[in-house]
Amino acid sequence: MKKRKLIGIFIGSIIIIFLIVTAFNTFAVKSKQPASKVTQVTINESQAVDRFTESITYQTVSYQDRTKFDYPVFEEFISFLGTSYPLVHEQLEVELVNDYALIFKWTGADASKNPIGLAAHYDVVPVLEGTESNWEQPPYSGNVVDGLIWGRGALDDKVGVIGIMEAVEYLLQEGYSPVRDMYFMFGFDEEIGGEEGAKAIVETLTERNVRFDFVLDEGGAIVENMVPGVESPVGVVGVSEKGSATAELSIEGSGGHSSQPKDHTNIGRISKAIAKLEDTQFKADLRGPGEDLFEFVTPEMGIGMKYIFANKAIFEPVIENILLKQPASAALIRTTIAPTIFQAGEQYNALPEKATAIVNLRVMPGESLEDVKQFLEETIDDDEIEVKLSGSEASQVSSSKGWQFEAIQQASRNVYPQSVIAPYLMFAGSDAKHYDKISENTYRFLPVLLTSEDLKRMHGTNEHLSVENFVNAIKFYVEVIKEADKH
Repeated sequence: MKKRKLIGIFIGSIIIIFLIVTAFNTFAVKSKQPASKVTQVTINESQAVDRFTESITYQTVSYQDRTKFDYPVFEEFISFLGTSYPLVHEQLEVELVNDYALIFKWTGADASKNPIGLAAHYDVVPVLEGTESNWEQPPYSGNVVDGLIWGRGALDDKVGVIGIMEAVEYLLQEGYSPVRDMYFMFGFDEEIGGEEGAKAIVETLTERNVRFDFVLDEGGAIVENMVPGVESPVGVVGVSEKGSATAELSIEGSGGHSSQPKDHTNIGRISKAIAKLEDTQFKADLRGPGEDLFEFVTPEMGIGMKYIFANKAIFEPVIENILLKQPASAALIRTTIAPTIFQAGEQYNALPEKATAIVNLRVMPGESLEDVKQFLEETIDDDEIEVKLSGSEASQVSSSKGWQFEAIQQASRNVYPQSVIAPYLMFAGSDAKHYDKISENTYRFLPVLLTSEDLKRMHGTNEHLSVENFVNAIKFYVEVIKEADKH
């Protein structure tokens, strides 16, 4: 009995210590959000909205086949910018790269400071043929109805281009002079990789030895109900973007008549390979930008979720299990596998001599393409299936602890004081990856408040943006310019 009592006391002591330590960790977390200094910027909304809606009417569509580009429309858009923003064009240096990409340089007073760059793109994805009638407003109308601005590019990404131009024109009207050099850079082919736009801009600036403290491009946004346990909208600033790789799995062998099949056909073996990959998956690990996200949002959580995330070292398996339940959060913590194309056979009664599957993978920072290929081959474990892999690895991971991130965070809080601003890992691609070469930090953030439904419209039907969001985007760009000048 005495021994049992001692064991009970020991176990009880361990539990008490555990509760004390975890409770201390929970209440010790401090908010990483700067106090908001509500913006005093006043915009002439009607004029700004008129210019924005006109920008949408230019059908600056990117196509994978570059011969389909309607380049005269791109030239018209560039002329529209010149007419709409006279002070910008009079007082800043303006340069065309590859005829359609734009660089605006605003010379600052202190040449010893590295510049900052604000980037965006004015090309848009096509409207899917046959879906035009599904739009509540014509897709290139720029119509304003009930406080909403309709049209392709309203969200992705003419709001960035026009928001920046409006902000700079406003500051020039106010007589503002920057301390450091400022660059405003607009690509025209971001939707197909940015090879002739942003990449060419970077090559041009590299030749001039331009080096940025940070470049801010589009990317994350302020999203309602984004993080479980956080009631406030969370603004996610991409500090890195996942790599994108394409794996081709193929097998060749004798075909023959379907009346005499082998036990394991080419289609069956490729199907088995895909099933193995989906069943195995890459290892999940809450690290890097994903971990940073929760470091920033944990102090803003309700007590239950805060207790779990504040004690990550103890509850990491539980946290990872929670995150793996939803595709969006699962993508934060592992390289993803998405079979997208399957090709085999031409006739119902003939066994195909070759079967091929295409798998798209979004690669976590810290994992190389070589690592990915090795995982695929070891998981498939079939010597007759050839694995070819091509693509790009994840971008560099930018700092979320320096003044560069804090300037973006402060500007956001000045415009959206109720928001929680945090770093995160961006899943999609952007022009920002090109700027890694010439910038100490590259960030990905679109300063608008969205719902999950809004996100679905970004490349889809009924893309639109509220007037309030557009005006707030302008205010944000004004604020981020001023905040960057304080450092």
